[in-house]
Amino acid sequence: MTRNLQYVPYGYEPPTATHKGTIVYYDTFEQITVRALELFVETGTALSFTKLVLYPLHEETARRMWKQPVRSYYKRVNELGEWQREQAFIAVVIESWEGKRKKYTPIEAAIRFLMEKYATPLFLYMTPETANLCASYASFEEWIRDVRLVISSEPPELHPKLAQYRNRWNTIEEATSRHGKVDKEQAEL
Repeated sequence: MTRNLQYVPYGYEPPTATHKGTIVYYDTFEQITVRALELFVETGTALSFTKLVLYPLHEETARRMWKQPVRSYYKRVNELGEWQREQAFIAVVIESWEGKRKKYTPIEAAIRFLMEKYATPLFLYMTPETANLCASYASFEEWIRDVRLVISSEPPELHPKLAQYRNRWNTIEEATSRHGKVDKEQAEL
């Protein structure tokens, strides 16, 4: 067994980590705009996240969640890939795990996978509609304890469970105003 010894000078203190955690944009990306993607990146960099992840949902998952058809998975991922290539300086990862599974993936399974793969704490970035929909699932109370939500805008109507767990989520305005790095006008879509 080899040992990895590291020698440091006397009195050395390791630098404090300025970046922490992962923020995941959990969406179908069916009707996504470039401005919404830019807002996600601005929010992630303002809040000093280590990783910014785009998590496009497979069409089977989207069909079960919203009961309406969406474009095929590879078309949506290709659009995200084109946007990512245009923004070469931004370190955004497109997670393709659902594309490999090629079937319905419950949100709790997706969160387990994301927590194993990426640095914690894990934040899920969602639209108000997606947040309300996810709050209606029976498993919501289990996984909301492990992650925090960042919602793109204040939901017009709150699901009762989302209101109950108000301490586990913030809107963009609330999250970034604490850090003061993103203007309020930038946070509006």
